[in-house]
This record gives sequence, C-alpha cells and structure tokens, in this order.
Amino acid sequence: MILAGLQKNSFIDFPGKISCVLFVTGCNFTCPYCHNADLARGEYPARFELSAVIGFLKSRRGMLEGVAITGGEPTLDKGLFDLCRAVKALGYPVKLDTNGSRPRVLRQLITQHLVDFIAMDIKAPLKDYHPFSQDPNIHERLKTSIRAIMESAPAYEFRTTCAEPFVNETTVESIAKTIEGAARYVLQPFNNRAVCLDPEFNQRRDPTLSVDAMQRLKTLAEPFVKRCMIR
Repeated sequence: MILAGLQKNSFIDFPGKISCVLFVTGCNFTCPYCHNADLARGEYPARFELSAVIGFLKSRRGMLEGVAITGGEPTLDKGLFDLCRAVKALGYPVKLDTNGSRPRVLRQLITQHLVDFIAMDIKAPLKDYHPFSQDPNIHERLKTSIRAIMESAPAYEFRTTCAEPFVNETTVESIAKTIEGAARYVLQPFNNRAVCLDPEFNQRRDPTLSVDAMQRLKTLAEPFVKRCMIR
C-alpha cells in the first residue's frame, strides 16, 4: 500500500487525542468544494510506503495517542484492512474518515475491531446527492452506513461541511432528522482559503456561511441529536 500523505501531528483530526493523519488517494465522489482536490482525483502529492509509515509510528510511541486515516475515500483502497491491522498492532486507536458510500467495508472494519472512531460526512439530504455522486443507489448505501455506524461503531460522529448553495436551514434539519438520536453531529464551516476540486467554486461567489447562520443551523439540529457542535 502506498499512502499519499502523512501529517505528523494533529490536535483536531481525532477527537480527544493527539494524532497523526494518514492520507489515502482516490475518491468516488466529486464534491465541488472538496479541499483535497489532488487526492479526490487520485493523485499522489507524496508517496509513503506502508513500512515507512509503520517505522514512523513506532518512533512516536508515547507521543501520539491515535492515528486518523482520511482521503480521498479510504474504503476504496484494498490495503485499508492491512493498514488498520498494522496500526492497531502497534497499540494505536484508529479513526476513519469516510463518505459512507461503502457500507459493507464499514461493517467489516467494525466487526473485525479495526476502527475505534468513524467520522462520516453527510453532504446533503440523502435524496439530493446527485451533485456529489452519480451512483443511482447511493441513497440506500448511505442509509445502510448510517445505520451500521449508529448501531455498532465504538465511537462516531456525522459531519456536514456548510457551504452554499448545498447547505441551508432546510437541508440541515433534514440531515439531522435522518440521523436522529446520533451521538454527535458536527457542522463544519467551509474554508474559503482552500483550493477546491472545482477551482471556480469559491471564486464565483463566497459560499461561506456567517457565524450567525452557522449558529442557526446548530439550533435547528440540536433537538434531533445528543450533541451538535460547530467545529
């Protein structure tokens, strides 16, 4: 397995832990506001052999508290299971970022105790995913992933990147109802400094929601989940 990036330290990617971040390349979604555009296109900004990553993790024992795996979409990579096993064998908990499009892989990871925390992005109400995916069955796949995570994941959160025109009060309320009872729902402001997969996305107009607008979204979502937060 060849990893496409390694961030040596992060205080935000694994909730409650100092972690490193491993980046996997390739994605089956085409979110115009994606800020990991090179990874979404399947490119390699860098190349790290698994053996080199394991050597790094061995050297950071006692300093790092966890490993976050992100992308791209990690569940597309056949080497993900070996990566998780290797990381777990070193005693590190694993956090996985996913778009939820491959529920069978998520269930296998959970069943085999290879992940300790799953963060699933929910882009929009499940019936409105056509700007992000052309899979005609994506609605059912996402529902299955949500159910698997809520029922079986050791710890988890759902996340929505709040960028106009995809996110507003109506869409957030719909998403919150879909994940009703979830342990945590995170609203993420769009980073307008990022270079997006669609390079014109944040050049035509600013898709960023105001602080007040973000707070209104949080207020709308709070009745449906155990905890809602803005990150």
